[in-house]
Amino acid sequence: MAHTFPIRVYYEDTDMAGIVYYANYLKYIERARSDWVRQMGIDQNAMREQDGVVFAVRRVEADYLAPAKFDDELEIRTQVQSVTGARLVMEQHVLRADETLFSAQVTIVCLNETGHPARLPANIRLIVH
Repeated sequence: MAHTFPIRVYYEDTDMAGIVYYANYLKYIERARSDWVRQMGIDQNAMREQDGVVFAVRRVEADYLAPAKFDDELEIRTQVQSVTGARLVMEQHVLRADETLFSAQVTIVCLNETGHPARLPANIRLIVH
């Protein structure tokens, strides 16, 4: 099931031509993932405090397909592609109406308190499966 998250493009998101600056798409999809995690009932503060792990982006493969512009209403769609014991791979798309402007495959891992890789907590693997 895909999670959707609305975003409006503000002036601060754009370059001098009124086009969304490329790095802002990464911010948009991060916000959408954070909202997805919250809606899944995952408390990231509790995960850090109780399990000693945090989520981290390990890899992003991104395609910029068409520009978003000042004042556009966008929708970010997030869907889990695969889950293993150590990573979560997600597909994310930024759309304006039905037009896909940006597409990314994002690999999420967990890190322990020392910054080393850790297994995803079992409850999270169950929730997202």
